[in-house]
Amino acid sequence: MSDAAQPTAAEVRAAAEAVKTALDRHLAAVERRTGEDDPAVYEAFNELAAAAEEYDELLYDRYDEVTPFEIPGAEDALPPYAGPEEPNALSVLIRRDYAVVEPQRLLTQARRVEDADEDALLESSAGTVHGALGVIFGEFEPDEIASRHKEFGLEEGDSTLWVTAADEPTEPGEWLEAPFEQIDPQGVVCRFDVSAVFDDDSDEDEEDLGLDPELRGELDDEEDLEPLDAER
Repeated sequence: MSDAAQPTAAEVRAAAEAVKTALDRHLAAVERRTGEDDPAVYEAFNELAAAAEEYDELLYDRYDEVTPFEIPGAEDALPPYAGPEEPNALSVLIRRDYAVVEPQRLLTQARRVEDADEDALLESSAGTVHGALGVIFGEFEPDEIASRHKEFGLEEGDSTLWVTAADEPTEPGEWLEAPFEQIDPQGVVCRFDVSAVFDDDSDEDEEDLGLDPELRGELDDEEDLEPLDAER
């Protein structure tokens, strides 16, 4: 990190004070606990984790020092499961983020899909990036796009998958307008997150195996544009 981007000593001190305040609030919430799953304790826990993480990052950026804190992951931060013991229905919620890093590749692949579609309209939808995205995601399943994202000029970002349980299936069309707004955290059976913040560990593993980072980059750059099979 450059000197210009480093946090000030005052910012680090303020983050340390925030940790102290969060510690006091967490202890007070625990002392006033009203039950095993008291939401006040859960909220204070998350505030303490966030404050500790912020302090840890600023301390490292300013002084190149670390703390002994182990910041809980997103899965650890979920409240205890309190859903049905024998659920009759489940929902799988998935979010995947992408960056459009090669617009021309995306446009080319979208045109190939349209060219192979005998029922395509005379006016192409693949002439703009947003139109090309509509063509690609309309033609291919999300899982296929995830496995072939580089072919479409996309770069993977963070992703998450939640599995939630319920007593009964929802009515058809009930949640389509707002699919992620009515999730009960206590009904989450499991959760799996993928994020760039975890990449440091995988980079270290590759170095342990003797893989040259520059060589990995060269291999990525040499990837050819593969033809698509638009007819499924």
